[in-house]
Amino acid sequence: MPATDNQGPAAELGPVLAALAGDAASCAALVEEARLSAERDVTQARAQAAAILSRARLDAGAERARAAARVEQAASERDTALLDQARHDAAALEESGRALIPAVVGKVIDTLLAPQIPGQK
Repeated sequence: MPATDNQGPAAELGPVLAALAGDAASCAALVEEARLSAERDVTQARAQAAAILSRARLDAGAERARAAARVEQAASERDTALLDQARHDAAALEESGRALIPAVVGKVIDTLLAPQIPGQK
């Protein structure tokens, strides 16, 4: 017959749980240390992400400025080419107009010297 003062599973598990209490406390300390380490890692990762985003924003602004400069340069080159073409076209038009002057002057002189037909103006 079992003793009346130590009966049941609680009495049998008491010494086992007491022996494991140190290990349980050690595990709890490891879990807490891991949690704190994870929090530090997350904080550090967030700081790094913020720095990366800031740098990306700065780089994007600089890239936009470089792209704007490239567009401006291309437009300037296009304007220069169009201006050169317009000068060339104007010179060609002036030259062709000069070539027509003798014929126009001759026609005007012929018209002025031609006898006037009565009733015609």
